[in-house]
Amino acid sequence: MKQDELIVELSDGRAITIPLVWYPRLFHGTEEERNNWRLIGEGEGIHWPDLDEDISIEHLLIGVPSGESQRSFQKWLNARKV
Repeated sequence: MKQDELIVELSDGRAITIPLVWYPRLFHGTEEERNNWRLIGEGEGIHWPDLDEDISIEHLLIGVPSGESQRSFQKWLNARKV
């Protein structure tokens, strides 16, 4: 993962590149936090436990950015100790 984008490699050989600004928790996460991820739902999504972020592969494929409200994100950001 580059500093400003998320690159997801799919099992069929395709790679999806998404700007991190679409997912503010990832954008504000440290490299260590962003690198701590796991597949969920038999590969249907990605979970970042340190950032409390889940993104479905379907949303990545169709270009859906985070739907988190600004209020929710700000509350999360204010609670961070990083």
